[in-house]
Amino acid sequence: MIQFSSLISKIDKKMIKIYHNPRCGKSREGLAILEKSQQRFEIIKYLETPPTRVELGKIIEQLGIKPIELIRVKESVWVENFKNKNLSDSEVIDAMLAYPILMERPIVINGKQAVLGRPPEKIANILLKG
Repeated sequence: MIQFSSLISKIDKKMIKIYHNPRCGKSREGLAILEKSQQRFEIIKYLETPPTRVELGKIIEQLGIKPIELIRVKESVWVENFKNKNLSDSEVIDAMLAYPILMERPIVINGKQAVLGRPPEKIANILLKG
């Protein structure tokens, strides 16, 4: 007999996730693309529920980018505290953990694939992959 919690865990790993900021126009556009797809997805409002270090590391790995490429370099927090500093990847991740607003958005994860929805139309590509 399959454990119910084990089944839920397997379903959760297959569900599409969007790291979303409702105040961001591009993030809202990305959410609209997911809604139109009629696929099940989970909305993670990452400013309210930031990813853990492990989750953020996995997201960066799935995106296939360096941590600095996920930074909103024009964000005032970055400009005031980090601009022109030579930070290691770990320090860039620390900055995003301390200030989640620094993360580019939306990020959509579908199985083992992830995409930064800039432009939001990139999200359609990941919906086909799963």
